[in-house]
Amino acid sequence: MLQKLTINNYALIDNLEISFGKGLNILTGETGAGKSIILGALSLILGQRAESRYFFNQQKKCVIEGLFKIGDFQLKSFFEDNDLDYEAETVLRREISADGKSRAFVNDTPVNLTALKQLGEKLIDIHSQHATLEINDPEFQLLVVDAVAKHDNLLQDYQGKFRAYRKSVAKLNELIAESDKAKADLDYFQFQFDELEKANLNADEQELLEKELYALNNAEEIKRNLFGAYYLMQESETSALTQLREAGQQLGTLEKFDAEIEELHQRLNSTIIELKDIAAEIEVIEQRTQTNDARVEEINTRLSLIYNLQKKHRVNTNAELLEIQEDLSDKIQKVLFSDEAVEQLQKQLTTDKTELEKLAAQLTANRVKAIPAIEKQVLATLAEMGMGNSALKIEISPLSIKGAEKADRDNSHSGGLGANGADQIKFLFSANKGHALAEMSKVASGGELSRLMLSIKSLIAQYTALPTIIFDEIDTGVSGEVANKVGQIMEQLAGNLQVITITHLPQIASKGEFHYFVYKDDSAATTYTRIKQLDKKERVLEIAKMLSGDKPGESALQNARELLES
Repeated sequence: MLQKLTINNYALIDNLEISFGKGLNILTGETGAGKSIILGALSLILGQRAESRYFFNQQKKCVIEGLFKIGDFQLKSFFEDNDLDYEAETVLRREISADGKSRAFVNDTPVNLTALKQLGEKLIDIHSQHATLEINDPEFQLLVVDAVAKHDNLLQDYQGKFRAYRKSVAKLNELIAESDKAKADLDYFQFQFDELEKANLNADEQELLEKELYALNNAEEIKRNLFGAYYLMQESETSALTQLREAGQQLGTLEKFDAEIEELHQRLNSTIIELKDIAAEIEVIEQRTQTNDARVEEINTRLSLIYNLQKKHRVNTNAELLEIQEDLSDKIQKVLFSDEAVEQLQKQLTTDKTELEKLAAQLTANRVKAIPAIEKQVLATLAEMGMGNSALKIEISPLSIKGAEKADRDNSHSGGLGANGADQIKFLFSANKGHALAEMSKVASGGELSRLMLSIKSLIAQYTALPTIIFDEIDTGVSGEVANKVGQIMEQLAGNLQVITITHLPQIASKGEFHYFVYKDDSAATTYTRIKQLDKKERVLEIAKMLSGDKPGESALQNARELLES
């Protein structure tokens, strides 16, 4: 429900605040007073585009703010999906600077126009005698039937399963595409894998081979230096071990005189033993160190293979080559088993589709049952509003595959199932006796369509929570008792939701719980649009003026009182 609308610096409005009530709110005023300007400002917080040329003062920004009571509309999920703070009383605000730059806010959180428009559509439904698009929209017509069918839980169950089904179909298409591409690449994958597998790579092999090759390429120098070290330690006349033995003999003659010398002699003997072991190992390494041209060639061949594979796959190590080999193996396995995965998912989709078809059949049955009640009640309401010769037929037919694909372009497997079931709805209408039924936009005038929309909205308001409805002069072309009936229908509709109506008819104006008068204030140098809520006495005068002109007589005043009392 729209509780308050604040407008600053828009068209003829410098500063305006309107508090609306629950039920039927009436706006009246002379043509050009600014009633449509108020709607234009309201449309800005519903996500419509703005132009700075409509500003009252080009030096200031335009600010429009609406306070909405939204607790009855199940909108928490919308706020969560858009990362917005949910409040039972929510504020929509639009700020437009003189250079045309616009900012939008929901509860002081910045939002883009798309999100603002999506939320606005859930809160306000503006309908004028020229706004016939919605009534001809198949989705709206289906919504009407579903509202009267009262199968919200069933429909939500179907929609949830259909969304899951659609995701599975997308996954199947992805699997098939991947499988087809992989099959085309299978020979190439297999060739690369066989090449790597044949190489029989080891993660540490390259480093070990490079070290071995380095040693073989320097074998002569290694052998020569090892022999030199062994000779100096063991073989020469003045070798290190010979001299150390002599030193040990000298210490041996002295150890009886001093325990400390005895300890040093033992340490020297231990060192001689260690050095003898080192010399022996040097000799072993020296003797086994040989030049081996065959081994050098073998290593070079192996390393050349490794280097070529690394270059081919643009890596630097065997470990990376082994990762590529494993990845190729996975790809090959996926190709080999892709048909099985596709087949399993297809079987699951068949099962899911069968379940969807059962739910869709229940939806269809409920809709078929609801249609006669809709036709009967809408025609009865139209008859009350002076359209007793009207005819309405609601056709329900299977949703074609083409139609299903249009509703869900990613779902080529829908087979006549759409996001809302397996049905397509078409409203056929005639406003005059003896005329063939046809689509409503082709056989009804603007005023007739307005009354038809009012009849439909008053019907579905009995079954579901609708947003605030604004009727912008949809009573054009009616008068007398018909106007009174239109007012009664609006009054009944307002029993279930907030209705805001702009009207020039006293019969309708008298039905409102709240009456606002829009007028131009010319008292200052600049003309302003003003609005005020009328009290009972002021309402009598205003309705009397609507009946007979600016200077109503006593009979007009009495007639106005009677309209208000009735």
